[in-house]
Amino acid sequence: MTDASPSPALAGVQAIARAYADGLPAAAFQAIDDYARLHLAHALCTVNRYDADAMRVVRLYSSNPQAYPPGGSKDKTGTAWGRQVLLEQRVFVGEGEAAIREFFNDHDAIRSLGLQSVINVPVAYDGVCLGTVNFLMPRPAVSDEDIHAARVAGLLALPAFQALQRAA
Repeated sequence: MTDASPSPALAGVQAIARAYADGLPAAAFQAIDDYARLHLAHALCTVNRYDADAMRVVRLYSSNPQAYPPGGSKDKTGTAWGRQVLLEQRVFVGEGEAAIREFFNDHDAIRSLGLQSVINVPVAYDGVCLGTVNFLMPRPAVSDEDIHAARVAGLLALPAFQALQRAA
């Protein structure tokens, strides 16, 4: 047995576990962002709660609170993105500036941050979408491995969403 520090991936998992052990959903979102960055090298991570009655997402966490502050919200009524991610609970992948422009009203803000691709992961339990975990990258394309890593991050966020739902 050595005294070597854990690998970054193991340290990330330990940070997520500590946040859950302490009952801190916001700290879990931060730790999930840090852990996912090891795999995705994303430049922006946001986590949104889904308000099904209003067909709206409300930002709970942002790795860039100056550009995307927590509490901000977006109406997704009648949008292809809302149908795919929130209602059908399928991952959305947007690659390149044209896709960002087509699916996001805030495409100018996204472009100003130098972001060119996005993976939006619905977080669902028992057929109900609770929210999304979103990763935006400066590269124009993502790989299958990127999508897999983003899905894992979404799964890691499920306990935080469930805790927030219980507290509401």
